[in-house]
Amino acid sequence: MYPWFAMGHLTTFLHVSNKFAEKGHKIFFILPTKVQSKLNQFNHHPTLIEFIPITVPEVEGLPNGTETTSDVPFTMYSLLRHAMDLTKSTVENLLKEIKPHFVFFDFTPWLPSLARSLGIKSIHYFIITTASAAFLFRDEPTVDDYIEPPSDFPPSKIKLYKHEARVIYRINNQKEFGSEMKYVERMIMSANECDAMGFKSCREMEGPYLEFLERKFKKRVILAGPVLPDPPTCTLDEKWANWLDQFKPKSVIYCAFGSEARLQREQFQELVLGFEQTGLPFFAALKPPIGAATVEEALPEGFRERTMERGVVEGGWVQQQVILSHPSVGCFVTHCGWGSLSEALVNECRLVLMPHVGDQLVNARLMGGDLRVGVEVEKGDEDGLFTRDGVVTAVRSVMDDDCEIGREIEANRVKWRSFLLTKGLESSYIDGFVHNLQCMLEC
Repeated sequence: MYPWFAMGHLTTFLHVSNKFAEKGHKIFFILPTKVQSKLNQFNHHPTLIEFIPITVPEVEGLPNGTETTSDVPFTMYSLLRHAMDLTKSTVENLLKEIKPHFVFFDFTPWLPSLARSLGIKSIHYFIITTASAAFLFRDEPTVDDYIEPPSDFPPSKIKLYKHEARVIYRINNQKEFGSEMKYVERMIMSANECDAMGFKSCREMEGPYLEFLERKFKKRVILAGPVLPDPPTCTLDEKWANWLDQFKPKSVIYCAFGSEARLQREQFQELVLGFEQTGLPFFAALKPPIGAATVEEALPEGFRERTMERGVVEGGWVQQQVILSHPSVGCFVTHCGWGSLSEALVNECRLVLMPHVGDQLVNARLMGGDLRVGVEVEKGDEDGLFTRDGVVTAVRSVMDDDCEIGREIEANRVKWRSFLLTKGLESSYIDGFVHNLQCMLEC
């Protein structure tokens, strides 16, 4: 395993590694040196999953000690990708020593040809949905081309707002550090060069997009199933358990936007004021907004006093998986990261969708449009801004069983939760994934 140096990628690769290890397979997991201590607790099969720490090479402009995307702003990600490219000789020596059957990767387009030269098969393992990969990874000439899906795209509710298309166009066309290669060309090259593409997904949820990718890249696309994280063995911190316990079942709004997303101060305030206006209890785990050192200093005037009895805005890390399973949590306001959505879909909470960037945008349309398991907060087409009223409308629509939208969302949520928790589903998908890998070795 050689995932991109971002915690969401590293943990996702480790989750699927755990599933393979349960079947008795040996995994070697390459990761930055200091990250190992953060992932040790999630390695459930240390005798079969061996961490191999490597030093991240120095790159001019990249702060000393940088190891993952959480150490630098988005504008420096290209420098970190370049640092990862500089590990090529180290990875080559490791592959020669280990002699694995397969190497899984996602952001290193040079790895397939390197693996091929050593007789090793390569799997481009995506941590995003097949719908996101199908919609986003294309080299279009203009911004407007990104609003609608490609002409041969499956029938879908997926499209982008104008402000989203501008961001995706800019990201895709960003030149890689020290190269004329664009970011999107890097990703397309990875897909073109690998022996197969892998996804954490189910055919029942994303079948048409899987088939689209198989046609586009003319290669096997293998699904690992939902790859759900193991149920938490820890209990919720007493402080938060006591706070949540005081509210009625399914009455609390829980909001979290992942480990990296930060709002502008004005949007941060609109969000929390929206929670206040719902009249419901709420627990918001948010990064301080841009320009603020703490969430406390960014809260609207008088907000803390008005909501003290029923509201929490927390700037530190919280036990999301445990919180989502708490009986009082009835609504999850999410940035639509694929990992967070997976955690939510197997719990009892209803979804309010607030995507920020990249694959989150497509995930929101997939969840809110194709699968109808959540409602997206309305944003301006040109500026991408939302209002407190928009937050209130979305929350109330999913929480209200007397509302047609609420009833539809709840019925679909129950259906997909039941499917994802079907006995033997995950094991069957992992068995199928391994069978596909074995077939590739025999071809």
